[in-house]
Amino acid sequence: MSRFSLSAGPVDLVQLRADLQQPGSGGFCSFEGWVRDSNEGREVSGLEYEAYAELAQAEGERIVAEAIARYGVPAARCVHRTGALEVGDLAVWIGVSGAHRDEAFRACRYIIDEIKHRLPIWKKEHYLDGDTAWVACSHTGRAHEGEHGHEPSAAHRGHAHRHDAAAPTPTFSPDYSRQTRLRDVGDAGQAKLAAARVLVIGAGGLGCPVLSYLAGAGVGTLGIVDGDLLDASNLHRQTIYAARDIGQRKVDLAARHVAQLNPAVAVHVRAQPLHAGNVAEVFAQYDLVVECTDDMRSRYLSNDAAVLTGTPLILASVYQYEGQLQVVSARSGEPCLRCLWPDEPAPGVAGSCVESGVLGPVPGVLGTMQAVEALKILLDLPRPAGSALLLVDLLDPGVQRLPIEVSRGCARHGGCAAVAQRGLAQARDAGEVDVAFDCLDDAIAAGFRLVDVREPDEVAAQPLDAPSSRMPSAQLAVCAAELAPGPLLLVCASGRRSAHAARELRGQGRRDVYSLRGGVLALQPSRARAIAKVRRGP
Repeated sequence: MSRFSLSAGPVDLVQLRADLQQPGSGGFCSFEGWVRDSNEGREVSGLEYEAYAELAQAEGERIVAEAIARYGVPAARCVHRTGALEVGDLAVWIGVSGAHRDEAFRACRYIIDEIKHRLPIWKKEHYLDGDTAWVACSHTGRAHEGEHGHEPSAAHRGHAHRHDAAAPTPTFSPDYSRQTRLRDVGDAGQAKLAAARVLVIGAGGLGCPVLSYLAGAGVGTLGIVDGDLLDASNLHRQTIYAARDIGQRKVDLAARHVAQLNPAVAVHVRAQPLHAGNVAEVFAQYDLVVECTDDMRSRYLSNDAAVLTGTPLILASVYQYEGQLQVVSARSGEPCLRCLWPDEPAPGVAGSCVESGVLGPVPGVLGTMQAVEALKILLDLPRPAGSALLLVDLLDPGVQRLPIEVSRGCARHGGCAAVAQRGLAQARDAGEVDVAFDCLDDAIAAGFRLVDVREPDEVAAQPLDAPSSRMPSAQLAVCAAELAPGPLLLVCASGRRSAHAARELRGQGRRDVYSLRGGVLALQPSRARAIAKVRRGP
C-alpha cells in the first residue's frame, strides 16, 4: 500500500484511519489542512493545486518512510489533493499511528514540515476580486498557505494529551550574500528590492531572463501578463520552459518557475492582454514595468500608460541577430517611445520572431539587459546621463548609443503627456478588436464572415480551409467598400496585421470589424492545442 498519494477527488477519511489501525498502537495523530476564505487580508474564493506528479510521489513516499524510521512508528499515510478546491475543502491529510502518542505526534509533525518544504507542488489562489496568484508550497516558510492548518491532535486510547513537538525543519531562506556584498546594494538595497513591485508584460524570449533575474535578485512582487500557450517553436529561446509544458499557459508556467526559483517572491498573473481601458490602472499598481512582447501595439500602449502614470518603463525589441533597448523614465521633460516614432507603424514594418526568425540567445541577451536596467532603477545605481536608444548587434558584437532628442516627436505635438493621452483615447475609441476562437467553424457559427488578410504566398502555404474572402491587409483601407456587409473577422498569421487593419477600418466608420486573436497560429488543431486538451480533459 502506498504511504503517500496525490488525489484529484475527495478523500475517504474513514478508510484512511482504518488502514492505520495497528494492534500495538496506543496513539493516533492526524493533521488536516483545509482551504480557508482569506489569505494576508485578501478574500479567497478557491485554490488550484498543481504537482509534478512523478517527483512528488517519489519524494512523498521517501518523507513518510523517513518519519517511520526516525520515530519508530508502525504506520503513517499522507494524501495531498490536486486540482480545483473550494473554501472548506480538505487539501492535505496526514495520519500516524504509534505505540505512544509522543512518537505519533512527532512523526506527524515531521511529515507536515517536510511535505511543505520538499514537494514540487504549486498552489494558485483565486481571489474574490478576480485576481489570481501562484504560490510555491515547497521550500518556503512564508505565511502564504491558503489552508486552515490545525496543529496535530494526539488521540490516545483513553486520554488525549499533546507532548512537546520536534523542532521544525529549517525553512528556505534566500541567500543574497553575493549581491549584498556590492557596495551599492548592501542590506538597504536588498530591502528596496524586497519592497519593489515590477510588472513584466510578456513571458517569452525577453520575459524569461527578466523574470528569472528579478526573482533571483529578490524583487518582492512580480506581475506577469501573457495570454499565450507554450508552443514547441518557443523552446529554443524561452529556456524556463520544458517540452512537457507544451500546450499550457505561459503565464502559469512562468509563475511556477518564479515560485520554484525564489518562494519569497509574490507572483500575480494576468492571462489576458492589457487594453486601453485598464492599462493605466494596472501600471499605477507597480513601481516599474518591463515590456517584453514582440507586439508593437503593446509597446505603444505601455508607453502611453507609463507616461500618464509616471511609471518607469523598459522596452526592448529583437530582430534576427540584433536588438534595441530604451528606458522611458516617465519623468517630465524626458523622452518616451513616441518622441522617436510618434505613430505606431504598420505591423509589417517591424517583423516579429514568428515572421522574421530569431537566433535563440539574442532575446536572452536583450532580456538580460532589461533586467540589469530594472535593477539599476530599483537600486538607484548610476546610469548614463541623457536618454538614448541602445542598438545591440550580436553578429559583430557591439552596442551603439543613439541620444534621443526631447525636441523631436512628442514636443512638436504638445509634449509626451498630451500625446500619450491622445493615444490612449484613440485606443479606447477604437475599442477591443481581438476575439478568440479555437476554430474558424466557431467563428462562422457566431455570425462572422471571414476575411483572410495574408499575402498570397502565405495563403497558398496554409489555406484557411473555411469559407472566406481574401484581401491583403495593405489593400483593406483602400478597398473597404468591397467588403461584405455584416460582422467581419479578419485573419492573418499572428493576429497583428489583422488587428491593425481592423482598427483602421473602425477609424473609417466600419464598427463591426474584428481580428482573430493570435491569428492562424492560435487555431486548433495544432500539437500544442491537442496536448492542452488532453491535459485539461473533456
